[in-house]
Order: sequence, then structure tokens, then C-alpha cells
Amino acid sequence: MANVELTMKNLEKRGYRVSRFENKEQAREYLLAELGDKSVGIGGSMTIDALDIYPALVERGNVFWHSKETTDPRGMMVQANAAAVYMMSANGVSESGQLINIDGHGNRVANMCYGHEKLYFVIGINKIAPTDEMALWRARNIAAVKNTRRFKKETPCVVGEEKCYDCAHPQRICRVFVTLERPPSGIGEVEVVIIDEALGF
Repeated sequence: MANVELTMKNLEKRGYRVSRFENKEQAREYLLAELGDKSVGIGGSMTIDALDIYPALVERGNVFWHSKETTDPRGMMVQANAAAVYMMSANGVSESGQLINIDGHGNRVANMCYGHEKLYFVIGINKIAPTDEMALWRARNIAAVKNTRRFKKETPCVVGEEKCYDCAHPQRICRVFVTLERPPSGIGEVEVVIIDEALGF
């Protein structure tokens, strides 16, 4: 099992703001208070969805989440790119403080690199792995496979054994890999919100 305290310490050493909560309800209330009336973009995230924060943000207005949009999801991605704040999760986090994401469209990983006043990574403790290599393995063989299955693709990791085949299938969603070593200088502040529950993939 990963060492959460060590992970927090190393994230802070790397320059991230770090907060920790016992459960998703506490994290939700914290984030709603922090966000205020700022515009918010959200990347596709089962972790964020589990917080049930979206309805409250809709009531406030200025929230853009392509996963909840049925008529123009790509247009919603563009609006999310321009939001003051962006919220997402990570597919893998190492105890050393690396944040790893795999993307298909590239919208999530683009937003974790540039352009926002504030970026929040909301992660359950299940995302944390002891080493950088294990965090990347987790991203490829657990998170990516589960997301591929969720999207009902027919790639080898769905129709065969649940593992990454590094395939060339046209439905492959693992197209962009980004690892943050430090908070990008093109973003005002990056905060990692850790929740002591298993959330998302």
C-alpha cells in the first residue's frame, strides 16, 4: 500500500499545494467553497463525478464539462479550456510526486499544462503507487483499460485479458501520455486534493 503522507510531502516539495480529506463529501464542500463563482472546466473524470459536485456548479453557472454535454461536447471542451479554473483527476500518482495522465482527445492533458488561474487534481488514494514506474503501469493497465471498457471500445485490452497491449487499434484511447514533474509555469497554482477513499479509475 502506498504511503500517503510521503506522497503529500513530496508533492509539496515539488511546489504543489496539497490538501487531504477523509471522504468525498468533505472534499466536495471544500472545493465548492474554494471555487466560488469562478468559471470551471472539468476533464472527463469518474473521480469528479463521484463527488456529485457538478449539479451545484450548474446552479452557480459557468461550468463546462464535455462529459455532461450531449449536443456539442467538443464545443464544451473549448469553453472548458478558457475557464479560470480546471478540475481533473490523475491516472497515476507516485509517492515521489509525479502526476501521470493518459488521454485520447488531448483536452485533459492540454489543460494540465497551460492556461488556467488554478488547476485542481482530485484523487482517491487508489491512484497512488509506490514508484514512478508503478504509477505509469497503473495508468496504462488499470485506468486506461477501465476507461476503454467504459467507452465500449473493441480494443485488445477489452476483448482479451485486461492489460495494456500497446495496440495500434483505431479505437485506441491511449494516445497522449503526460507526466508532470513540477507545476507548469503557465498555470497560476496547482493543488492536489487527496481523498482517503478509492475513487475513479
